[in-house]
Amino acid sequence: MALLIILITCFMIILATSQPCQTPDDFVAATSPGHIIIGGLFAIHEKMSSEDYPRRPQIQKCVGFEISVFLQTLAMIHSIEMINNSTLLSGVKLGYEIYDTCTEVTVAMAATLRFLSKFNCSKETVEFKCDYSSYMPRVKAVIGSGYSEITMAVSRMLNLQLMPQVGYESTAEILSDKIRFPSFLRTVPSDFHQIKAMAHLIQKSGWNWIGIITTDDDYGRLALNTFIIQAEANNVCIAFKEVLPAFLSDNTIEVRINQILEKIILEAQVNVIVVFLRQFHVFDLFNKAIEMNINKMWIASDNWSTATKITTIPNVKNIGKVVGFTFRRGNISSFHSFLQNLHLLPGDSNKLLHEYAMHLSACTYVKDTDLSQCIFNHSQRTLAYKANTAIERNFFMRNDFLRDYAEPGLIHSIQLAVFALGYAIRDLCQARDCQKPNAFQPWELLGVLKNVTFTDGGNSFHFDAHGDLNTGYDVVLWKEINGHMTVTKMAEYDLQNDVFIIPDQETKNEFRNLKQIQSKCSKECSPGQMKKTTRSQHICCYECENCPENHYSNQTDMPHCLLCNNETHWAPARSTMCFEKEVEYLNWNDSLAILLLILSLLGIIFVLVVGIIFTRNLNTPVVKSSGGLRICYVILLCHFLNFASTSFFIGEPQDFTCKTRQTLFGVSFTLCISCILTKSLKILLAFSFDPKLQKFLKFLYKPILIIFTCTGIQVVICTLWLIFAAPVVEVNVSLPRVIILECEEGSIVAFGSMLGYIAILAFICFIFAFKGRKLPENYNEAKFITFGMLIYFIAWITFIPIYATTFGKYVPAVEIIVILISNYGILCCTFFPKCYVIICKQDINTKSAFLKMIYSYSFHSVSSIAMSHASLDFMNGNVTMTNLSSSGKSATWQKSKDLQAQAFAHTCRENTTSVSKTLPRKRISSI
Repeated sequence: MALLIILITCFMIILATSQPCQTPDDFVAATSPGHIIIGGLFAIHEKMSSEDYPRRPQIQKCVGFEISVFLQTLAMIHSIEMINNSTLLSGVKLGYEIYDTCTEVTVAMAATLRFLSKFNCSKETVEFKCDYSSYMPRVKAVIGSGYSEITMAVSRMLNLQLMPQVGYESTAEILSDKIRFPSFLRTVPSDFHQIKAMAHLIQKSGWNWIGIITTDDDYGRLALNTFIIQAEANNVCIAFKEVLPAFLSDNTIEVRINQILEKIILEAQVNVIVVFLRQFHVFDLFNKAIEMNINKMWIASDNWSTATKITTIPNVKNIGKVVGFTFRRGNISSFHSFLQNLHLLPGDSNKLLHEYAMHLSACTYVKDTDLSQCIFNHSQRTLAYKANTAIERNFFMRNDFLRDYAEPGLIHSIQLAVFALGYAIRDLCQARDCQKPNAFQPWELLGVLKNVTFTDGGNSFHFDAHGDLNTGYDVVLWKEINGHMTVTKMAEYDLQNDVFIIPDQETKNEFRNLKQIQSKCSKECSPGQMKKTTRSQHICCYECENCPENHYSNQTDMPHCLLCNNETHWAPARSTMCFEKEVEYLNWNDSLAILLLILSLLGIIFVLVVGIIFTRNLNTPVVKSSGGLRICYVILLCHFLNFASTSFFIGEPQDFTCKTRQTLFGVSFTLCISCILTKSLKILLAFSFDPKLQKFLKFLYKPILIIFTCTGIQVVICTLWLIFAAPVVEVNVSLPRVIILECEEGSIVAFGSMLGYIAILAFICFIFAFKGRKLPENYNEAKFITFGMLIYFIAWITFIPIYATTFGKYVPAVEIIVILISNYGILCCTFFPKCYVIICKQDINTKSAFLKMIYSYSFHSVSSIAMSHASLDFMNGNVTMTNLSSSGKSATWQKSKDLQAQAFAHTCRENTTSVSKTLPRKRISSI
């Protein structure tokens, strides 16, 4: 690096002594003597005069005089004069050397070599040293340059001597790196904050499909990279990224501008474009855009957001809206007064002022709105300044127009840069005689400058750890007022809190108006929808898809639908919110529950009516044949409990009701079946004439033991169930829209065992009743018991698949229905025929009629048995009529008939005796 500096220095010395720059002083744009000299670098001209690449190592003449940058040099001069005219540096005068970089890095480096040259050396040389601690250069500090590309090149050279460089416009984020740029400080924020504010504004305005145009230099590339990061963080997509050559001397600029504008036209959905360009780029871009009738929303960087050169382009309003960011404005009223009193003296060493006066004289009859462009055009044709007395006399005629071209943010930044150096020099000179040129070295001033605190307009400022002065930004909006495009302040951007400070309601309305501009790749997804990306490279290009059930979205353009809490909430398809699930159970006011309760109450009424009928006909044969009043009451009580148990299936489930309903039904129904089982066994025993079967039934028939044993087994099953796996209340959230409060049976095995045991008893009862189905026609109780058991089996076999496949609050209703069907079936088949006989057939409900029916049934039964025995005797005696010969057929038939009669009579006598023994009168009367 040191060798490179020496080579460049030698090259520039040769260049200075052999080329049109006859002396280094010819290269200075403006100068003023002083005890301490401050250098200045400004891009006063836009380009070099040569349109081709250089063929000789000489500095070309600069063309394209820029009024706005010329005003920046005047701001530096004015600020230095303010310090000199104040008491800040008593006895110490600040001088300056200002150079025109011509927007070229090479020219800026030539000026930097002059800054680094040894003080008071006639040869203008830069000495090579291993240690520059005691080296005394011409200047103590440098202000500038404006463009980051040039600033970085200059800073790398100034780093060799740690000469302070204070930037007033260079905002590239990389300049905050104190490892690479240790001597650089600036009075403006880093581009990081500006780009972050831009991305925030874009996101706040609802834009997500934008374009960006930058320059092909360090400033543009760094801005592009940072913007891409911030855009992604704010869910903003970049439709296109276009780059323009950094310098006007590049002859491809016009071609690239046409290509970019054609790209903008093709991307019809892109209505917002971020522009990180220099003023001369924007000037050419907008002029061409106006020709092509392109109307967009432009986001301006601080480079050109307040440039009068751009706002005064003819028909600039046709390009659309412009919102930009500029440095925080300060009080520059004193600078306006300085411009108003600006004068030109014949011996003034400010060549820029003389050049401005020369160009101004050539545009005497041009109106103020076109004056800047006239001066620019004239400067491109005029390569040399020649003194003219007439020009000096007419100079004061057009000073007012300069005020319109002063950019408040930049002017204030330059003032802060000069004030920062002034305060740092003051602190350094308190213990030194700074009227001597060797009072301090630049690196000493740098150490003080980094920690200095200075004031301007009552506000205090200091540099942060990165050497930046984070003053914030003003957000500006271009508005047409009285036919002229005016830059108006719309809001302030607070760097620390990343928020926009909006001063009034009018400004808020302007922010809302920005949202009316649509710049999106896809149509906005409404609440209740989510984005479905269609292009993998852009998340902003998507289709809208409705949220599925149990999902919702309550904002526009949500990337995904939010899941409702499935346990407590639900949502229909395309929902914007979750709804609380309704808690459901078989409520008392439910229509089905009311119907079932009515049926249960009706069953209870039937039970009571039957009980009353049986009580009033206690001594009738029908009641006595039913097993006696006690058995009937027990069965009726069981029916009553079965009907009553259905009420525990209705209403909000509680632990008590869950445990009670199944056990109450199971035990009471088991008791009922047990009693019916004893009745079936007794009937079969009474009318059975088979001695072997009768003996077995006598042994089996133990009514009380059967009832207690059968019911006790069910009690044990239910007790074990309640102890080890009792039914509990369960909150069922599996259904999409409701929460079901239900009884969880605890153990399916126990539940199945309870029902299975009842089914076994019912099956045994069915077998016994089926055996006695051929009882007397007028009163056949066994046959009705058989029907009752069949109804029970049909009901419960149907219940199993329905119960297993039913969900929701009506699951208990299924079991209630089955209980009612089986209960009604057994009740009707067991008692209703008896009630019918008691009420409607009173003539057969007498003891004599009942005995007659029994004797008749018994006689027929005995006759059948006797006939069966006679047939067996004939078969054993080999008596047959078919073997008789035809000649003795009638005699043989008669003999056979007599023998048959004798055998039948004998058999009847034996069987009658047997039946009389089997069925004594006392037993018959009890039946």
